Amino acid sequence: MAKTAKVVQLKPQTLQAFADYVREAEGEMERTLGGDVPFLWSEASSERAHLVREGQVVAQFWSGKGPVKVAGGLIHDWIGAAFVPATTIAQTLALIQDYDNHKNIYQPEVIGSALLSRHGNDFQIRLRLLKKKVITVVLDTDHDVHYRSLDHAHWCCRSYTTRIAEVENPGSPQEKVLPPDTGYGFLWRLYSYWRFQEKDEGVYVECRAISLTRDVPFGLGWVIEPIIQNLPRESLMNTLEATRKALLGGRSLTRRRRKSRKARV
Repeated sequence: MAKTAKVVQLKPQTLQAFADYVREAEGEMERTLGGDVPFLWSEASSERAHLVREGQVVAQFWSGKGPVKVAGGLIHDWIGAAFVPATTIAQTLALIQDYDNHKNIYQPEVIGSALLSRHGNDFQIRLRLLKKKVITVVLDTDHDVHYRSLDHAHWCCRSYTTRIAEVENPGSPQEKVLPPDTGYGFLWRLYSYWRFQEKDEGVYVECRAISLTRDVPFGLGWVIEPIIQNLPRESLMNTLEATRKALLGGRSLTRRRRKSRKARV
């Protein structure tokens, strides 16, 4: 990889552009909680709502048809939705907040996970992520996560990365964790915003993921573009699908246990 792409450093102007974008996006998100517009993004379109209700995971750019270009980087803003029947918000939150188990729930992208601390609805977690597209990149990431209850049927969550460091030779004696914001720049920041609503005898799960990556250097699009263009959507889709699958699997396991207990009686 070193022969095809140079190691880069996150520039202050790139980070500032991301901060400006996030500040505006969060302001818009907060205004949608007043009840004047649908709580769920999927409900803003009858076609989208139908697809989600029928069991499809739907995702698209929040706006436009591509990432937002800023000085030295790209901002990727994706939104996705899924519906999990016959489950509750309590079960959904219990699954997602089981951070020690994320390496099992969200494999193969999450290859290591740990809860560092919890204070009420505030969590600090650590994940080791595997990004594989043309090449393989391993990242150590720390996150601050905050959950908020609007009422018994509506919850929100926001997750900020506080550290992202690329890992060279992971799992070997030569493993080396690079300084944050240094490396190939395939993921510099990842801010995720979740919404959960319990209705229709299930739970709607939505996630808006805003991430920052390097830009595509001239002449290296063939190796870099598939990574930084396609991975944000694929990661979001995989996360929602894995969440849905785990909740449905947990429901099936509960049913099997109940049947087993009845059979013994």
